[in-house]
Order: sequence, then C-alpha cells, then structure tokens
Amino acid sequence: MNVGRAKEILESADMINVTYDGTPVIIQHVDENTKMARIYTRQDPENERDVPVLNLIEE
Repeated sequence: MNVGRAKEILESADMINVTYDGTPVIIQHVDENTKMARIYTRQDPENERDVPVLNLIEE
C-alpha cells in the first residue's frame, strides 16, 4: 500500500479491511515522512506498533 491510500483509509468513514502479516488491523496514524503506520488489532487494541506502510494490504 502507498502512503496516500493509507491516509485515505485512515480518514474514511467507511470500515475498509486492511491486513498486516495476514492479520486484520486498524490504522491509527500515518507518518508521511517515515512512511510508517501505527496499527493495532481489534483483539488487542492496547498493542500498538509502527510498521512500514508498504507492508499493509487492502483486502
């Protein structure tokens, strides 16, 4: 995924399915400079982590 699309998904009112390493995730923040996204899973919302936007897959 590219940074622009990740930001669109983040700002969208619609629930768009995104996965990271095969796990459904929610994008919380996108950093355009570092091309990293802060994500978490619904099952473990306390476990946030920063991952490369390129590794996110839109389902």
